[in-house]
Amino acid sequence: MSQDGVSQPGAVAIPLAGSTIDRADHIRGDPAALAAAMTRDARLLRLDGLDPVLDGAALTWAPLDAAPEGAELVFLGLEEGLARFAAVPPAGSAAPGNPRIWRALAALPAADLAAYGTARSLVNWHARHRFCANCGQSTVLAKGGWQRTCTACAAEHFPRVDPVTIMLVQHGGTMLLGRQPRFPQGNYSALAGFVEPGETIEEAVAREVLEEAGVRVRDVAYIARQPWPFPANLMIGCIAHADDPALTIDHTELEDARWFSRGEIAAAMAASERGEPGPAFNAPGKQAVAHYLLRWWLEQAR
Repeated sequence: MSQDGVSQPGAVAIPLAGSTIDRADHIRGDPAALAAAMTRDARLLRLDGLDPVLDGAALTWAPLDAAPEGAELVFLGLEEGLARFAAVPPAGSAAPGNPRIWRALAALPAADLAAYGTARSLVNWHARHRFCANCGQSTVLAKGGWQRTCTACAAEHFPRVDPVTIMLVQHGGTMLLGRQPRFPQGNYSALAGFVEPGETIEEAVAREVLEEAGVRVRDVAYIARQPWPFPANLMIGCIAHADDPALTIDHTELEDARWFSRGEIAAAMAASERGEPGPAFNAPGKQAVAHYLLRWWLEQAR
């Protein structure tokens, strides 16, 4: 139970969370220990840019000397006593991912998926932050890749994580879902938006739902969370209640928003499990926390 009395899906393993790699902070800040970890037994995560290089449905690892010449190496941590690294690619991306990579990720074991998510967020951040936000001069990797330091003003920069609320909004036995123009045809999901400076999670939920759908909500409660490395978000899953279902959709944010019945959502989720389109809409895929939020909501009625 949460402090608000909302039952949590704690037994459910949410994709991209639960890495089995020990981040070994005591090694990050110790140059001698970090150098000692870079043995021939250390392993490098094979990446094609930001995408994983897979062997069937598994990540692939190579010796450290497989890294491109001159590439910065990020220390991911230790697993089974061996150091794990990933190389920073020439360019990063702010794109939210694509269906091809999501299909590949859906096949990965949980531990591989979590390891890849951490690596992707880190190396992408490094690729996009080669210059100091304080003075504009170049930065260099520090603390095994968990920091960048400016070569001119010595400002320290740290990998960024942006909190995003993603929320179920219910009215009676119906649930508000929306679709963005970039979604595949027929797909709907929970509304979502960034937490802004000076806001609590609850305030961000209320503001985003009001801005995107014109609906006022109350009694916001936390359900679950998910790291989302596209590019580096923490998805904070919540539920809220609406007294008035009237919609005023902001079409700069959403292409559409609708109230769906419990039966329609159950049918869409069942179709998703079979790999089929849903009768009323297509549910979010298993790699997204929205899938687990909807599953959780359906289980509350049992």
